[in-house]
Amino acid sequence: MGKNSLFNEAAKDILSTPEMRQSKKYIQHGKVTVYSHSIAVAKYSQAFARKIRLRVDERSLIRGALLHDFFLYDWHDDWDKLHGFKHPRIALENAGKQFSLNRRERDIIRKHMWPMTFANMPRCREAWVVCAVDKYVSLLETFKILRYNYD
Repeated sequence: MGKNSLFNEAAKDILSTPEMRQSKKYIQHGKVTVYSHSIAVAKYSQAFARKIRLRVDERSLIRGALLHDFFLYDWHDDWDKLHGFKHPRIALENAGKQFSLNRRERDIIRKHMWPMTFANMPRCREAWVVCAVDKYVSLLETFKILRYNYD
């Protein structure tokens, strides 16, 4: 299965939810929305794993990456200094209510903020990839080096 068709198949039910579409209204970094950020992390995670020929469950990698910031609020409203520590748990709770998540997807969502959330170290390859790619993409978004709009 090609990269785009696998991505589309793994992502279609997530991207079609009203909650995910609502994330187009929330800013993540700079001017990038949570929706665009999540798609970028999923696409770059898939590309990175393929580039280094890492054996991963690509479907879980894509789905976990899409849901890693499924916290469903604008963290800039009533800014909370603990957002970075709390949102992985909130995203996992929200995602678990709407989707049947496997162990890898749960690991990705819950542990993507490591080492900030020191006690929650990733356990599977997929979670390590998303953890690293999320930081890379976030840095590029914050400094306006990476520009895209999936909205």
